[in-house]
Amino acid sequence: MNETDAADPATRIAMWSGPRTVSTALMRSWENRPDTVVTDEPLYAFYLDRTGLDHPGRDEVIASQPTDWRVVLAGLARGPLPGGAVIGYAKHMTHHLLPEVDRAALAPFRHAHLIRDPRELLASYARVRAEPTLADLGVRQQAEIFETFGGPVVDSRDLLTEPEGTLRALCRALGVPFDAPMLAWPAGPRDSDGVWAPYWYAGVLASTGFAPYRPPAAALPARLEPLADQCLPYFTRLHRYRIAPEGGPDAASVR
Repeated sequence: MNETDAADPATRIAMWSGPRTVSTALMRSWENRPDTVVTDEPLYAFYLDRTGLDHPGRDEVIASQPTDWRVVLAGLARGPLPGGAVIGYAKHMTHHLLPEVDRAALAPFRHAHLIRDPRELLASYARVRAEPTLADLGVRQQAEIFETFGGPVVDSRDLLTEPEGTLRALCRALGVPFDAPMLAWPAGPRDSDGVWAPYWYAGVLASTGFAPYRPPAAALPARLEPLADQCLPYFTRLHRYRIAPEGGPDAASVR
């Protein structure tokens, strides 16, 4: 335990993932705990402001959040959590972590990682972005965060096939008790949803729990095979440290 942990009674979790990894459903799961407050993609406005990318609702996103990464991370790292919460859970997209962000600013958080087989990820992502790039997926940044800070690794397939066992293992790895309300939640929007929710969250807004695992309906387009090959070493590195669902087969221990 470092000095920050000793002085701060709250558990501050940074959950890192790329797109199409059921990351928003996992955020719903944590938000359904009475002891937890969640933050949705807090570095998104910073990312859009710096890159100039034209995402749906770009101007709304930039107006809704600070565009200075220092302000964002400092706000997540300290200060009382609202409503008496003792856990702060931030859903981060790894590709938002641009090179200018000082990685030392990530030290106060308890890091965790959500991964997905790159062939499945790209087969799904290709339906919403025809020509994704390595930078869109954030796998390089995710591997970098893991190498620096460690933390439990969750395979999204485990989360869908064995949600309770996977969540129990994740909570244990993060040093917090499992809470059964993580398994189901009411349908509909949340005040904590980013302003981009109308563009991206239709499936999650209709959900009441984790959907059963299903392979992608369409095969990976041949043009994306080289990109999948680029992603595979990063995925394989993290998957080696994947936590096994409680009651499931053993997996490698977390660093």
